[in-house]
Amino acid sequence: MAAYKFEIYKDKAGEFRVRFKAPNGETMLSSEGYKSKSSAQNCIESVKKNAPGAETADNS
Repeated sequence: MAAYKFEIYKDKAGEFRVRFKAPNGETMLSSEGYKSKSSAQNCIESVKKNAPGAETADNS
């Protein structure tokens, strides 16, 4: 069975980005660009740590 996963990839500008993918392969979220891979990895760790307590802001 497929699982949710984070992916780190390089964009066309050479920056590292993070995307969060659903088991069906659909990209659910993607990050800003980072100059270093370690910054992209820090993004993942921050989401894992902070997401459970995050508020939802509906600005529509």
